Amino acid sequence: MRCSSGGWPSRDVHRSPSNRCVGVSGYRDGVTATYAVGEQPQRHPLAPGASPGHIRGALLPEDRGAFDAAYTEALDEARETLELTALFKTLERWRRIAVLQADRNNFRRVARRVAELRTGEPAPEDEPLPVTRAKAGL
Repeated sequence: MRCSSGGWPSRDVHRSPSNRCVGVSGYRDGVTATYAVGEQPQRHPLAPGASPGHIRGALLPEDRGAFDAAYTEALDEARETLELTALFKTLERWRRIAVLQADRNNFRRVARRVAELRTGEPAPEDEPLPVTRAKAGL
């Protein structure tokens, strides 16, 4: 019986002493990765998979401390559990916030609209953003 890789015979797949098909790496099934480093096509710095530095840089200064704390906690968890899921979820959550905040004028409009919807009262144009955000729960 021949071993194959992905349905095709392969020199990189052979039978182990236990009569299982294994790759040269010793894994029975192929190994996959969800993240790769290498030459990537140019894309927006806040596209999915954005670096923590780009995410942090797009956040409002008053939110950077909360990002730093969440990122540090997720890194510590990843180091302890050897599992990256929580880290990736944390980065994605903050990436989405950064996308909203990257256009400061649009973020101000969104915050005003949410505050109006939550309070039932119009948010004044000249209201400081922290006050509007507090009303909006952002």
